[in-house]
Amino acid sequence: MTNKTKLLFLVIAFAGIFTSCKSQSTATKNYKGDIVKIQGTQILDSNGNSIILKGTNLGNWLVPEGYMFKTGKVASPRQIDQLFHEMIGPDSLAAFWNKYLDNYITQDDIKYLKRTGSNHIRLPFHYKLFTNDLYMGKRNAGFEYFDRVIEWCRKENLYVLLDMHCAPGGQTGDNIDDSYGYPWLYYSKTAQDEMSEIWVKIAERYKNDPVVIGYDVINEPFAHYFTKEIPDYNHRLFMVYERMVKDIRKVDKKHTIFLNGSVWAGDFGVFESILDNNVVYEFHKYWFDINQESVQKYLDFSNKHNVPIYIGETGENTDEWVMEFRKLLDKNKINWAFWPYKKMDNTRGIMNFKQPEDYPLITKYAESDRSSFEKIRENMPDRVKVQKALNEYLENCLYKNNFQNEGYIRGLGFTVE
Repeated sequence: MTNKTKLLFLVIAFAGIFTSCKSQSTATKNYKGDIVKIQGTQILDSNGNSIILKGTNLGNWLVPEGYMFKTGKVASPRQIDQLFHEMIGPDSLAAFWNKYLDNYITQDDIKYLKRTGSNHIRLPFHYKLFTNDLYMGKRNAGFEYFDRVIEWCRKENLYVLLDMHCAPGGQTGDNIDDSYGYPWLYYSKTAQDEMSEIWVKIAERYKNDPVVIGYDVINEPFAHYFTKEIPDYNHRLFMVYERMVKDIRKVDKKHTIFLNGSVWAGDFGVFESILDNNVVYEFHKYWFDINQESVQKYLDFSNKHNVPIYIGETGENTDEWVMEFRKLLDKNKINWAFWPYKKMDNTRGIMNFKQPEDYPLITKYAESDRSSFEKIRENMPDRVKVQKALNEYLENCLYKNNFQNEGYIRGLGFTVE
């Protein structure tokens, strides 16, 4: 081999190494600090100290929801996308989603959450962010937004819990999973294969990253509508959990796995056995009378199996209710994340922002009869005003234009600025 050939070979080899390194997340580097882990009923931070998770959900960002967009029965991400597509067309829609993804959650939001007292965020996401499907105007954009938030949280010393809110096939059978009205995940090998592939891809990328607190495998599996129709629903879910834990552990043996109870995450009967020694068991609970009994069955499960528990979603209530329930959770040393961080024209969350003047046109159209093209034409609002309203929405949702719901923040025991 000539010297010139050797030099060319070295250049090509170096370029290959550089490309390989560049294509990987910064999470694959050897960061200081250990991966968060569990010890009995406790969660241990990167320094090995016991912590209680306290934080919020970045709801409505990577998984748009109709009630937060004020589109009523147009409730799921694909329905919202269709609604906006009808009103403003494909090019304006793509531009809207692109700016929405940049504006709704920014580094300023993460800095604020750290200042107020959060020690982690729960990040709901749609599986389509990791596929070639067009979702929110993009394809395969998941790591772009994951890496962005994780790096922001790294700078602020916040943990991130990755929550698959919408799974292939649909795990819930309602609008929140962007499904087709039935929990097809449990009947579809194709959907389960795709779900496993996505989680393995995520786990491979973040397996060495201490900022990622863990993987929340499936959000709120099974709606209560299906429990009589599917009598073995718990076993079907358990088998999916069994596979996902096994597949994730092939590439990541360190990170904690979070498993929801069934039926809106409230039924721990799904846990036929303890699948892994590094699992946090998660429940969600809304709209109930606050007393010790409201959390006791989950505490009993925790004590019986010597495992941690976590309430991944709660809130959506008055400031007084939020304070009372948060105090009960703290008294019982239960890890928590309230839902959600931010809403438009709504005080039941940490942050609020103004509804644009012409936005009611969008709400009215969403509630109208759109069952035929004739009806779509008949009920279509002024497109110029709709575009103006959506443009204003993009500005209003920016952190600098948000305002705090002070009573709600105090209810969480956080700091009002």
